Amino acid sequence: MTIQRESRLLFAAAIFLFLFSLILTLSPAVRERSFDVDYRLSHWIGFALWLVVVAAAQRAMRRHLPDHDPYLFPAAALLSGWGMLTIWRLDTAFGLRQSIWLTISVIVFMLGLRLPNELAVLRRYKYLLLTGSILLTAFTLIFGTNPGGFGPRLWLGCCGIYFQPSEPLKLLLVVYLAAYMAATRRAPVRVSTFIFLPSVVVTGIALLILIIQRDLGTASIFILIYTMVLFLATGKRRVLLISAAALALAGLVGYFFIDIIQIRINGWINPWDDPSGHSYQIIQSLLAIANGGTFGRGPGIGSPGLVPVAISDFIFTAIGEETGLAGTLGLIGLLSLILARGLTAAYRAPDQFRRLLAGGIVAYLGIQSLLIIGGNLRLLPLTGVTLPFVSYGGSSLLTSFVALLFLLKIGCETEFESAALAALADARPFSIMAGLLGLGLIAASLTVAWWAVIRSPDLLTRTDNGRRSISDRYVPRGQLLDRSNTPINITQGESGGYQRAYLYPQLAPVTGYTNPVFGQAGLEATLDEYLRGLQGNPSSLITIDHLLYGTPPPGLDVRLSIDLPLQQRADELLGDHKGSVVLLNAQNGEILVMASHPTYDPNQLDDIGADLAQDADAPLVNRAAQGLYPPGDGIKSLFLGELKLNELYRQLGFYTPPNLFLPVAPVDSSNTATIRVSPLQMSLAASALSDHGMRPAPRIALAVNTPQQGWVILNPLSEPIQALTQEFADAQAAQYIAEGQPYWEQASSVKQDEVEVNWYLAGTPPDWQGAPLTVVVLLEDGNIYLAQRIGGEVLKSALDSSR
Repeated sequence: MTIQRESRLLFAAAIFLFLFSLILTLSPAVRERSFDVDYRLSHWIGFALWLVVVAAAQRAMRRHLPDHDPYLFPAAALLSGWGMLTIWRLDTAFGLRQSIWLTISVIVFMLGLRLPNELAVLRRYKYLLLTGSILLTAFTLIFGTNPGGFGPRLWLGCCGIYFQPSEPLKLLLVVYLAAYMAATRRAPVRVSTFIFLPSVVVTGIALLILIIQRDLGTASIFILIYTMVLFLATGKRRVLLISAAALALAGLVGYFFIDIIQIRINGWINPWDDPSGHSYQIIQSLLAIANGGTFGRGPGIGSPGLVPVAISDFIFTAIGEETGLAGTLGLIGLLSLILARGLTAAYRAPDQFRRLLAGGIVAYLGIQSLLIIGGNLRLLPLTGVTLPFVSYGGSSLLTSFVALLFLLKIGCETEFESAALAALADARPFSIMAGLLGLGLIAASLTVAWWAVIRSPDLLTRTDNGRRSISDRYVPRGQLLDRSNTPINITQGESGGYQRAYLYPQLAPVTGYTNPVFGQAGLEATLDEYLRGLQGNPSSLITIDHLLYGTPPPGLDVRLSIDLPLQQRADELLGDHKGSVVLLNAQNGEILVMASHPTYDPNQLDDIGADLAQDADAPLVNRAAQGLYPPGDGIKSLFLGELKLNELYRQLGFYTPPNLFLPVAPVDSSNTATIRVSPLQMSLAASALSDHGMRPAPRIALAVNTPQQGWVILNPLSEPIQALTQEFADAQAAQYIAEGQPYWEQASSVKQDEVEVNWYLAGTPPDWQGAPLTVVVLLEDGNIYLAQRIGGEVLKSALDSSR
């Protein structure tokens, strides 16, 4: 019955890994939505090796350990195969290495099955084995190296073969402590105060070496393992309290005196303060979990490689991005199964040594798993340890399988001694440890759900989420078109190499950009949901594309109110002068022209982006909507009459930022004397003189081209307001009609930071038979006549084109 149950579980694991491998092979076709791609095939080598060694191990267990636990090996086999295929997906070279190490680890596991009394040997030679392991670890201080060529030198080896002594040292520490604590149970009560001193000294020596190596993650595990085994042996809860206080004190001292501890604690408490620096790893880890969502992007379709060291420290994150919340809960469930069956082995152990050994191994595997998973999820500070059975690393994988061997052998020894956990006092510490580990795993599961489901929408819109840019290379982004459907921003290329092209770069301060390094700006940012296909498409299509491809459907085109010929005329007139021009349909609020100079070319953003941010002339700022200037006394004369100044400003919209699909500057309404307004706000106010006192609702995005309904109108985000009485507005407009011109106008100058800025406002008279228009020009170089000429020419061009 045991053999049949294990066979069914291993068969299910093989089916899962086969499907995982198959999806991984097809993932390039899915990502590029084409069958003409280079398929992934190399990972089948790893899957074949997994099948061979797992089948061989099962046969060996049937022969040498017929009464073994049927759940432990299948769970470990699935975890190791899952991790191995994930490493193949991330890096082919490391995937091959992990496959070889998995083969070696299982061979060692099978050889261990043949040894009849190895646990007794370990108990007898506990000092020798632990001392040898400590010496090997100490050798890394002199002969240590790092396979990556940088970072802590924690490995011994050469010629491409490396071994990390601190990994088996953890297991040997458990063996030593179990043997030592079991022996102390028979010590006289009068020496009980000093009985644990040798274990403290030995553990302290190992700990000191790890601290000198700056392997703080392993050092933390050592402290916790010692604490847990001591607690299991004594049942004294104060052991847990003292250890917790000691860890907190060590962390506090380390925060002020050890830079790496300070960096990791700061990154844990508030990673958002330094997302591109010391907190880059944890931020990208959380983005990966958020990107995975509930069911993941699919094997081979996510972008887990954006997280540094994804094959080792952050392999949980890599699995989370491509299998989602469902996959991570499954992985945590497999770890829980191993820990639960390990505790069962501890309960069944025939003597104190084996009982403490099984409990210590459960503590070792559980603590290390929680530390790395918690670090990936910002539940705990980062420690830089491996995830047992899953992460890349031959030393870690070999140690995990040896620990598994010990658990299987302990669980098979069913001849109970009279002292075997029959007493409640002996059982209680194991139950408490099980509860603590269970609470940790539950907390990890809830935290995954928090980042993957609750916080996912907010995190995925962050500008430092490189996955959005990767998605843009495979899914065409919608176009930005002018009012006559002339392209402004388009997507060029083929799947896998799509790039954004900006056909009229002078409009860049308004239309903005989307860039993998510099994020998004302008209309590319505010209309991103439409342009990316996440809004406007049927929800069923978005869901299907997410499940099949891990990406949104093709983006939708958006028609703007911009009149490109008039925009070109305004840009030509504005030339090299700093300022802005806004031409508005005074009745419906459609923005026909929005020019901001100086401008820039977003097609060259990769080369000039860093310099643009430092440019004193601020070309990235859309002066028309984000520039703020004092309205000046000249503007007051145009509007002031029946309302007090404060109420007039409120009616004209100077105290509220315009609401439209466009980034605008915030407004400070605390002091009328120091109020600043944007040219867009001024153009909306001026429209009241050309449309009988009505201030229109601004519009720049007119319609979106949906797959089901065609062009769908985008309604204004605000409502028009009767800012002035019709009689007053008409009278003021008539008073300022320019001699010999079919429009009213008013020009003024005002000081801002010791620099003269010039306003020019003009618009059609109230009795105009066509669409009412207003134009506002703002110049920062103190040339009021130039402002008047630019505004007049733009307005005349608009009037001529409307005839």
